[in-house]
Amino acid sequence: MISFKGRHFPKPIILLVVRWYVAYALSYRNIEEMMKERSISIDHATINRWVIKYAPLLEKAFRSKHKRPTGMSWRMDETYIKNKGKWGYLYRAVDKDGATIDFMFSAKRDRSAALKFFRKAIGSNGLPHTVTIDKSGANNAALERLNLLFLMSSLCFLFITIRQIKYLNNIIEQDHRHIKRITKPMLGFKSFAAAKATIAGIELHHMLKKGQMVCDKDMPVWQQFYALAA
Repeated sequence: MISFKGRHFPKPIILLVVRWYVAYALSYRNIEEMMKERSISIDHATINRWVIKYAPLLEKAFRSKHKRPTGMSWRMDETYIKNKGKWGYLYRAVDKDGATIDFMFSAKRDRSAALKFFRKAIGSNGLPHTVTIDKSGANNAALERLNLLFLMSSLCFLFITIRQIKYLNNIIEQDHRHIKRITKPMLGFKSFAAAKATIAGIELHHMLKKGQMVCDKDMPVWQQFYALAA
């Protein structure tokens, strides 16, 4: 259970402003103003702390208990997110139906980062039979490394088919647009930790909108989001 003990505002208010920030293209000051219209005074810095604290906890709760199983044919790519004035790299993968497999924010874009992402994705979603990527040499090298490790461990039956076909990756490239639309008003993150936490919340809300929550019982997205903290 996610604890809200010791906070100066009730749980529903905290969840409301956290959801607004990760769901819509709003700044912290936008939300501060919107809450003032409701006669609730919350400083934008406080909202920032809530997002960093609770967004990853909500995403973790979703991933551990409520996420629907995904397909075994993956589309993987990375996109750019600015952090402390420099570009960071958001690794992402979806299945052939567009359901989010996993994501990982990284300061680097190389084989080690790609390998770390694939291990994270496989650890939480199981092994894919096919991964479609673009012409990235780093992503291809990471997948080849995984296949080599399977071969060396006499687990060649776990071999991953690698496809480098650009048009088949349109689905993940289109999916990036939602994340970029939400992060654009943020004008870059001030720390790596803040970037990771906020992106977790944005990806969580995006997965809920895609209908990836088990037993959602036709609940609207906002109810699904709040239910994760129940």
